[in-house]
Amino acid sequence: MTLRENGPLSPYRILDLTDELGFLCGKTLGDLGADVIKVERPGGDAARRIGPYLDGERDPEKSLYWFAFNNNKRGVTLNLEAAEGRELFMRLVEKADFILETFPPGYLEDIGLAHDVLRGVSPRLVQVSITPFGQTGPYSRYRATDIEIMAMSGCMSLTGDPGKPPLRVTFPQSYQWTGSYAAMAALVAHTQRRRTGRGEHVDVSAQACMLWGFSHAHTFWDLNRSVEKRAGSFMTGRTITGAKMRVFWPCKDGYLNFIIYGGEAGRKTNQALVEWMAEKGAAPAFLLERDWRTFNIERVTQEEIDVMEAPIAEFFTGVTKREFFEAVTGRGMLGYPVSTAQELLEDPQLAARGFWQEVEHPELDRSITYPGGFARFSEFSCGIRRRAPLIGEHNTEVYGEFGLDAGELARLENDGVI
Repeated sequence: MTLRENGPLSPYRILDLTDELGFLCGKTLGDLGADVIKVERPGGDAARRIGPYLDGERDPEKSLYWFAFNNNKRGVTLNLEAAEGRELFMRLVEKADFILETFPPGYLEDIGLAHDVLRGVSPRLVQVSITPFGQTGPYSRYRATDIEIMAMSGCMSLTGDPGKPPLRVTFPQSYQWTGSYAAMAALVAHTQRRRTGRGEHVDVSAQACMLWGFSHAHTFWDLNRSVEKRAGSFMTGRTITGAKMRVFWPCKDGYLNFIIYGGEAGRKTNQALVEWMAEKGAAPAFLLERDWRTFNIERVTQEEIDVMEAPIAEFFTGVTKREFFEAVTGRGMLGYPVSTAQELLEDPQLAARGFWQEVEHPELDRSITYPGGFARFSEFSCGIRRRAPLIGEHNTEVYGEFGLDAGELARLENDGVI
């Protein structure tokens, strides 16, 4: 079957006025075929100065962060705080179906671009406002970066080792969770618009989005009447004794994911591991003699777990990740090697699905390997159609729709409007 290049959102135009908190929202909708126009301030978005940079060269046109989250977008520059800039923006709104923005609550109202004003120009407009804490409530005017969002959502309370301070995941996670949920919210509002013909103002709170990132903690209290604690590389909540099991193990060339399980899956996995260890002369007698059919993970003590894990840990230090993966797939065990970025790039499964995509950068006279579409669809392609825009790259193309010629655009640029 030949897939259509234009996705299901190809008839729709999106004005993307977001910062890092909303970049992924616009990119996701762009992956689905929407005409996403990234609106930057004159001189370029501040996020262009987020590294790493291509070849280590600090250049706002070479930010790999910008490349990653703003592909499938056209780019224009516009000063919303200039009167002419707002007039030009309202002309953009006339042809827009969605607006994505991450301004502090009240900012657009203060400059005369409240939602009701925008809806007056385009009644079918779906506006998605993405902020750290939402448009209302006592925290609504507070600013926050990823570290504050992770902390205020509670996610950070479960990250790190017991007895030590909570940790932030190195790469900003809250931005991507929030962007994903904002894209879903935009599509829900779009579905409703198709039914009613009316637009919608969607209020997305990053703090609320992140509550789903550790939703298991809420049910932990319901089931166990105890608050889940940081456990580092260990699994908690599997026993009534409070025993914890190791989840990540050092191996010969990195780390493995393996847990001593209970139930039928655990019986098969634990038995297979011991048999593998025995073939290598590494299984102590007490593991060989254990009847895994009667192993009760709920009542196992920490002392028993520690005794079982000691020889397993020693065995894994002599195993490579490839050997482990071949063993778990061949023997029907549960477990995975922990992949590095380089190993993902070389992963045969991703290669077989054509996940990695070469994207041309004519301005750099080279192509760059990107992660491709987030899903595969039977009727249309979902991948990168265009690289991220240069600063003001599509000013002539987009503003030309309103009859602005080169002379007028030059004047607007000189006046700081675009």
